[in-house]
Amino acid sequence: MNPETVAAPAALSGKLITPDDSRYRTYRSTYTTVGSPAVVAVPESAGDVAAALTLARDRGLPVAVRSGGHGLSGRGTNHGGLVIDLRRMNEVTVLDRARRLVRVGAGARWAQVARALGSHGLAISSGDHGNVGVGGLATGGGVGWLVRRFGLTVDRVRAVEVVLADGTAVRADADNEPDLLWVMRGAGAGAGVAVAFEFEALDLGNVGYAQLAARVDPQGRVLQRLGAVLKDAPQELTTAVMFSSQGPVTNAFITAVVATDDTQAISRAIEPLLGIGDVTLQQALLTPYTSLVPREHLHVNVGQMPTSTTNGLLTDVTPAAGRALVDMMAGPTPLFVQMRSLGGAVADVDPAATSFPHRHQRWLVTASTFPPHGHDDLLKAWEPVGRHTEGAYVNFESRPSQASFERTYPGAVGARVAELWRRYDPDGVLRPW
Repeated sequence: MNPETVAAPAALSGKLITPDDSRYRTYRSTYTTVGSPAVVAVPESAGDVAAALTLARDRGLPVAVRSGGHGLSGRGTNHGGLVIDLRRMNEVTVLDRARRLVRVGAGARWAQVARALGSHGLAISSGDHGNVGVGGLATGGGVGWLVRRFGLTVDRVRAVEVVLADGTAVRADADNEPDLLWVMRGAGAGAGVAVAFEFEALDLGNVGYAQLAARVDPQGRVLQRLGAVLKDAPQELTTAVMFSSQGPVTNAFITAVVATDDTQAISRAIEPLLGIGDVTLQQALLTPYTSLVPREHLHVNVGQMPTSTTNGLLTDVTPAAGRALVDMMAGPTPLFVQMRSLGGAVADVDPAATSFPHRHQRWLVTASTFPPHGHDDLLKAWEPVGRHTEGAYVNFESRPSQASFERTYPGAVGARVAELWRRYDPDGVLRPW
């Protein structure tokens, strides 16, 4: 499609990027996926977003929405369609310090948010990398360094400013459009374009930070012991584990964050991790929360890390699940595997309160392949582990489909999400697959 076929409405003058534009290379892709959209709209207001949606409908263009960050699912770009890139809508404002109420544009990235709020002694429970975009995380779930202490990112959302597929601008909060608020907190991709959020932030300054390494035995007993530790751990402790396998040898690299500046409490929280097996403590320190999602993480996203990703949620690391995980990591397909802890404050929320229903599971397990291995290779390697999972997280699924929808939004939750998607976007303009 040539530029003449996507002539800009007056509202979008100077805000459309087409393939003949020198900026196109830095706007066409996400971190993991190289796209070839016919046009990228870079709005600066809700009105601009509405104009972009009108353009897409008029030209029959499929729509992808990008909030400016990583976009591991790959849904932030497309081929031959229109991409709405929200990166210019990135303002961070403290609305009421006493109530810890802040407004964040959907195009901000978490490094920007952390820095802006840090000077006020505030933080938001967000992702685990500064380059992650606010919009995608705050409409999908939000699993990060504070998740066990303060819950998911969606649990801190008090209002969302949304542009619906027909161009209508709506504020969704507990009193106005509560159904829209419900679906935007966990399943927002199919309901509307979030342009800003109001969050109830946290009083937070320094946190405990530790890195540990452990040898993983073939039976996965180390993983079972880690699961047992987190089951009884204080809510302040959140962990993320990355694995590295070389032949039959698998090593686990554990990052532990303790959401307090009480050094004794930090020591008490970390100490049980040293007893899960052959563990070495590499470092432990007190650090500002902003150092966990620093500005150094910010980079352009030009498809530089092509990956295919899937995931599942575990309630417990059973002996069978532990063995399946180790077998997968030591198998013939090279994988990047992570385990992120849940539970704690996540489980304190009523599963019906948001469209993220997975409240009793304690672990999010993700697996990614890199070229030349593709999605089929990933699914084949994942299948033995997948048998032990219960549910999935939308933001770590590279191939959205009806099957992944049913894993992410099971049963009555899925029925309600589908009904609300039809209500707010009857023509399926924003349907994620």
